[in-house]
Amino acid sequence: MDTRIQFRVDEETKRLAQQMAESQGRTLSDACRELTEHLAELQRQAMSHDTWLTEQVNRAFDKLDAGKASFVDHETAKSLMAKRKAAIRNRAG
Repeated sequence: MDTRIQFRVDEETKRLAQQMAESQGRTLSDACRELTEHLAELQRQAMSHDTWLTEQVNRAFDKLDAGKASFVDHETAKSLMAKRKAAIRNRAG
């Protein structure tokens, strides 16, 4: 079921927006619909990422609770990350 969205803008803004939409071969309603759909897709992506991140954090805590976590000091972590980055750069180049 479609939903109607209404909002108010001044006449000049509406007139200019209509002109721009028409110059692109679409209506102002089309442009507003496309913007709304784009914003909804961005929100879906953000929610999907948030879900993924929450799962990753929960898995890490589960691993910690099970005594299966291992920790490295900061310098070791930096060194490991530098090696990973170098390997990725070498594959790409």
